[in-house]
Formats: sequence, structure tokens, C-alpha cells
Amino acid sequence: MDGFNTRAIHAGQEPDPLTGAVVPPIYQVSTYAQDGVGGLRSGYEYSRSGNPTRTALQECIASLEAPGIESARGLAFASGLAAEDTIIRTVLKPGDHVVLPNDAYGGTYRLFAKVAQPWGIEFSTAEITNPESIAAAMTPRTKLVWIETPTNPLLNIGDIAAIAHVAHAGGALLVVDNTFASPYLQQPLLLGADIVLHSTTKYMGGHSDVVGGSLVAVDPELCEQLAYHQNAMGAIAGPFDSWLVLRGLKTLGVRMDRHNSNAADIVAFLQTQESVSQIFWPGLPEHPNHDVAQKQMKGFGGMVSFRVKAGEQAALDICAKTNVFTLGESLGGVESLIEHPARMTHASVSGSALEVPADLIRLSVGIEDSADLVSDLEKAMN
Repeated sequence: MDGFNTRAIHAGQEPDPLTGAVVPPIYQVSTYAQDGVGGLRSGYEYSRSGNPTRTALQECIASLEAPGIESARGLAFASGLAAEDTIIRTVLKPGDHVVLPNDAYGGTYRLFAKVAQPWGIEFSTAEITNPESIAAAMTPRTKLVWIETPTNPLLNIGDIAAIAHVAHAGGALLVVDNTFASPYLQQPLLLGADIVLHSTTKYMGGHSDVVGGSLVAVDPELCEQLAYHQNAMGAIAGPFDSWLVLRGLKTLGVRMDRHNSNAADIVAFLQTQESVSQIFWPGLPEHPNHDVAQKQMKGFGGMVSFRVKAGEQAALDICAKTNVFTLGESLGGVESLIEHPARMTHASVSGSALEVPADLIRLSVGIEDSADLVSDLEKAMN
């Protein structure tokens, strides 16, 4: 199976051998009968350690992120932050150092600043658009370089291959949060990343009805370590959540095509608005990282951010006036969302070096008719 959409529908999802069901069943079970002491009937003993529905999801995600790499292993978690914490507990120890983006997701920053740092993990930030900035931020104790590309919410793009070279030259692993792009648009493991991270809540699930996370790695030893900590720490995806994400993956490709095209229409509209001072979308030729995005991405994604000239209150007013765009956090669902990052998703970085502009609006462009989305924004902005 070479095609992305074919793998999304079939990888890890053979018809059920007992009933012939073409969709993997929801194995809502905690424990499994064993054929004698130590004799596992089907490879499963307890659902924290393994569950057939979660196995199907993990195999599918690994196939999408690392096509053709037999050693690739996917792991599914209860949330994206649970997946992030598993990386920290697996790879790092007190005294180690991490490089983060200088516009990292607020939840990631909070995890490092409020949870990992008191445990003894140090971190510094760098511009992911400049590999030299990352190299300068590294120390002899740097064990992880951690990037998002595109970043949240300013949609900066990092050159994954170049950053992987910098990280490995300094003896560090590269973690790429691929949530905004999804494996349909970008496959960081094929560009040199060591671990790929997702909030499966977003584009993978795609329907705003599940919370989850995932990791994929290809080095066998690293995979085993991550899997050990997944089991030992226990923040696993439950069978129903796994089934929901697996269902979402089946339509990921077709949904991302629509997200991309609708975002392009929204950006074209925003370019006509005198009230808009800046648009953030890597598909724009004037985007400072447009060439890198073209090189490593299949499309430019459904996330769009923009700033308004009249300031914070004007941004808040726009967020309050839309009807088709729902005011809400999260992203990547079939429905369009609008939010004010400074007061919502990125409130945790207020007052820090990662603080986002108060006049910034972030859009998660859904798959509705683009004319309705444009009309909705036009009414809210005028």
C-alpha cells in the first residue's frame, strides 16, 4: 500500500478475523483470558499495556508518518500533553537542557516551565526559522531540540532537515510537533526528525469529539524506551478514543485538501481588508519561510492568523461577532473556529518572552463552503 489515503483506510485495519467486520471493533475490555500462566492467547494481557483497538490506531499512525520504514512504531496517548510528558520522562533527566521555539504552543511552554523545570530540566528558546539560532541556544547538556512547524499561532516554518543536522551535530534528538501540518502535508521522520508528536485531538481526529495524542519514532531502542514509559506511566488512549481517531484518519487526506483550499480563500479575502495589518499563512509568497514550506510540505494547511490595525479590542469584537466561525479553542475540526490567542490558548505565556500580540486572531478554517466563511468574516470585520 503506497498511497496515503489507501494506508489511512487500511493500515493496521484488516477485517476482524472472527466476524469479518471491516472496521476494527471497539475492544472495551480491561483484561484478557490467558492460556496458562504466561501464555498470552492473542498477545494481550491488560489494556494499559495493550489493546487491539489502540494497536490498530498505532499501526496506522506509524504507516502515515513513516511510510516504508519497517522499524517505525506509533504510540497513542490520552492527550497531546501526555505524549509530550512521556518524551520528557523517557529522554531527559535532571540537569539536561532543551531548546524550544520562541513561539511555542502555550501548553508546551507551561509543561516545561511549570512541571519539567522544577524537576531539574532547563530550557531556552530560539527562532526555529534560523538553524543558527538553534545551534547558538544549544549547550553541552542539550538532549532535545523541540520544534513545531508550522508554529502555533504565528505559523513560522522550520527547515526540518537543517534543524535535524544541527541537533544531531550537538548530540541531541529532534522532536517535531506535526499537529498543524498532519502527516498528510508533512512527514518529519523522512526529513531526519527522531520523534514526531501529535495532538490527535486536532486534524487526525478531525471532528472535535475526542482528546488524544501520539508519538512516532523509528529507532528501535528509542521506540522500546517510549513504549516502556507509555505503559509505566499509563496515560494511554482508551479504546473508544482510539476508535474515534482511527475513524478520523480515514478521511484525513480529503479533509486536509478542503482545509487547504478554504484557507487560501480566507487569506485572499483578508488581503483585501484595510483593517488587517499582517497575515500569517505559509502559503503566501511573502511569508518569510514560504520557500521552506514549499520544499517540505504538500500544502500550507488550514490555520490562518492575522493582526488588526485597531488593536486588541477590535480583535475581541471580531471574535465575538462571527456566526459560522465558532468562538472556541482547539483546532483541526471540520467546523471553523476563531479565537483570541493572547486571552485563550496562549494566556499561559502572558508576560513571558513567548507572549503573543494582543491584536492577533487565529482561525482554524474548517471544511464548510468557503463563500459562507468569507461572508461571515466580512460581516464581523465591517
